[in-house]
Amino acid sequence: MKFYVSKNAKPNGDGSKEKPFSTIQQAADIALPGDEVIVGPGIYREEVSPVNAGTAKAPVVFRSEERRAAIITGAEIINTWEKYKGDVWAVHIPNSFFGKHNPYKTVVSGDWLDMGIVCHTGEVFLNDKSLYEKPTLEEVLEPEFYDASWDRDFTKHTWYTCQSDEKDETIIYANFQGADPNKEKVEITVRPHCFYAAEEHVNYIVLKGFVVTKAATQWAPPTALQEGMIGPHWSKGWVIDDCEVSLSKCSGISLGKYRQANNDNKWLKYKYKDGSQTQRDCSCIAQLDGWSKETIGSHVVKNCDIHDCGQTGIVGNLGGVFSIIENNHIHHINNKRNLAGAEIGGIKLHAAIDVIIRNNHFHDNTRGIWLDWQAQGTRVSSNYFHDNCMSRDHLLKTENKAGLGLGEDLWIEIAHGPTLVDNNIFMSERSIKLPTQGVAFVHNFFAGAITAVGRGVKNGSSKYDSTRYTPIHVPHRTEITGFMSVLHGDVRFYNNIFAQLPVRQGMIDICEEEKDGEWDDGNLVCGTVTYSGYMTEATWKSYFDGYCGEGAESGRDKYYMPLPVWTGGNVFFNGAKHCDIEEDFTEDTEHKVTFEVKEEDGKFKVVTNVMDYLPEVKLIDSDTLGMAFEPEERFEAPDGSDIIFDTDFYGNKREGKIVPGPISK
Repeated sequence: MKFYVSKNAKPNGDGSKEKPFSTIQQAADIALPGDEVIVGPGIYREEVSPVNAGTAKAPVVFRSEERRAAIITGAEIINTWEKYKGDVWAVHIPNSFFGKHNPYKTVVSGDWLDMGIVCHTGEVFLNDKSLYEKPTLEEVLEPEFYDASWDRDFTKHTWYTCQSDEKDETIIYANFQGADPNKEKVEITVRPHCFYAAEEHVNYIVLKGFVVTKAATQWAPPTALQEGMIGPHWSKGWVIDDCEVSLSKCSGISLGKYRQANNDNKWLKYKYKDGSQTQRDCSCIAQLDGWSKETIGSHVVKNCDIHDCGQTGIVGNLGGVFSIIENNHIHHINNKRNLAGAEIGGIKLHAAIDVIIRNNHFHDNTRGIWLDWQAQGTRVSSNYFHDNCMSRDHLLKTENKAGLGLGEDLWIEIAHGPTLVDNNIFMSERSIKLPTQGVAFVHNFFAGAITAVGRGVKNGSSKYDSTRYTPIHVPHRTEITGFMSVLHGDVRFYNNIFAQLPVRQGMIDICEEEKDGEWDDGNLVCGTVTYSGYMTEATWKSYFDGYCGEGAESGRDKYYMPLPVWTGGNVFFNGAKHCDIEEDFTEDTEHKVTFEVKEEDGKFKVVTNVMDYLPEVKLIDSDTLGMAFEPEERFEAPDGSDIIFDTDFYGNKREGKIVPGPISK
């Protein structure tokens, strides 16, 4: 059955084409498996919560009648502002206006949030740009530029909120810098979600062609409920297709966790256990609660434009397993820099088991992708990354330089693999952050550095052992088989191009201060050089075969030394440096390589001279890569079949002469 929704419909519609519903929720309340809800153009100021699950063969479909003409928003127009002082205006809103959830009473909070000031989940927008909240009215009356923002010129547009207990109302003061808020479009966020399942296990929902924007979402660490503007809320089989997702306070799309009653933001609430311990508990509790391949995950997020969210474009712990994220444009995430902490990126996933992230474009984010813990069977393939770091020069002087603040294209943290990274183009100054093991890099182009190798395992104690142990799973399943720390190594580099491109002096200055850190080594040199000092497989095996030569590890020490590194077919240009055990490689000191990616008609075109200087290499497959050490799982497809790397960045077959890098001749 088809149900129709129109913004211009009368309230008593029955969902037919002749008498459509006036709200999407009216259709969501009754739509059953196989039904389609067709939504006409217009702005729908409501929170939609699908009620009935679909099935794998008969999902419940919500479709914008015209592509991206139906807008679901968590914001409301406010045009009753009164002049206060200077450019500052004030509005008094009865708290009854907000219903059960007042974002101007709700403070952004949660595990791993690192903020110097208190801020609320609500926001104020002037012509679709969010203003900057301040902790005092004085800072609104006399605003100063906020240098950490990527949009510094707008940062004097500020606001402050407080409560009038006497009148039971919310008061918002806003500095619109000369604009009249009653003549411009001014909105405030009033709802915590836009399209989000209120209950768990509302499976097989399709959301297609909508604009989803402006919600008062909460910080989404892996130990919390993990809410987003859009979210399946612990279910299976959602498809989010061809949507524009923007301006969430925290996260745009959540593929994440359910609320664990006794373990929700436990580190924040119960100070006696470290967050790493409560995060381990999350996986174990979920397994006891029925987390499995049959019940959770297998979502698809595709063809979406995801941008200008405060924390993440896509977030998820446990709930995103076996999902596909493809053909999305993910950009300008965390640019306001009003939120900081350990859960920020274009995509931030924990337990991305058998998740495929392919053919996406990441740029102008604090970081592109962060795969944290349990990146087992994860594949990052044929993506284009650039300007994921500090891509505004003034930030080089003002950015928080401690640990998490420098940014990169891809961060893989304390996982055991197998994690496969192939056919990508990494153009940021810091390409990869790699305090992990069990990773294979095949046919990539690197313009930036590989950082944090051999670091990031301990959890900050200067006196006691604070090693972090992360879960290992049955191959292609969620069931946990054990926990182990990261030994480092167990990394493969085959048929990659490393070409050092220019690095800003400001980045060099900042990274000099990071070189001795536990979380970062400050490296800005492109290449495999950070794996110098690691062993080949033959040397590593010799310690277990009775080798007792000079420097040999004795007794049980050999079980805790770094694992070997495999290399072959890599090419180094423009001063990029190889590691001391590099095998079967080419170092070209004669030719200067240029590399540029242009976008034409929505498609990427690589313009480079590197193809003129590439040697022939061997075709790589799953047998070449072998298995990741801890899970003893091969680098293979989710269905257990072999992978042959005979397809390039564009999807073209590699035929004839095989060359390094993501582009075939």
